[in-house]
Amino acid sequence: MSTPTADVSVRVAWSADAEGIASVQVRAWQVAYADVLPAEVLESLDTGDFAAAWALALATPKDARNRVLVALERVSIRGFAVTGPSSDPDVDPLAAGEIAELAVDPAATRRGHGSRLLQAGADTLRSDRFQQATMWVNSTDDRCRSFVTAAGWAPDGAARELDLHGDGSVRVKQVRLHTDLRDD
Repeated sequence: MSTPTADVSVRVAWSADAEGIASVQVRAWQVAYADVLPAEVLESLDTGDFAAAWALALATPKDARNRVLVALERVSIRGFAVTGPSSDPDVDPLAAGEIAELAVDPAATRRGHGSRLLQAGADTLRSDRFQQATMWVNSTDDRCRSFVTAAGWAPDGAARELDLHGDGSVRVKQVRLHTDLRDD
């Protein structure tokens, strides 16, 4: 007798997914930025505001190669990834794509959603004919960095510092990881 498995998948997001993506994003950010942003800022994140922005982004992407992928467990969104041309000034945007964000609902981690999203993101970038993929991760997020490097990505030496409030009060250091998308 076999053990039943969960009905899990990854697909391209639809406009109707905006609310689900926003809910995951708010919960993921509340965990990911708990040591960076004040609690009142994290508590004030509004799923409705995020959902409105997602609905607009899904309806009118800036580039035909911009994609949002959702990880599903049955019909529930458990995570998402955003792919598209790299926005980094030091890479060729025709050759380098990026996973601009990858988030999994904190209540649904360690179920393979992140792995499926990372692989689907790389596959999507490859199908859009990018030769390389990049992804920025917070330098203090050892768990995320370990997860991505275990999948074959590696640091490329680039680093940046984000000024989250624009006044220097909250800075986040990030490192860039990359992987080759070309077939061997």
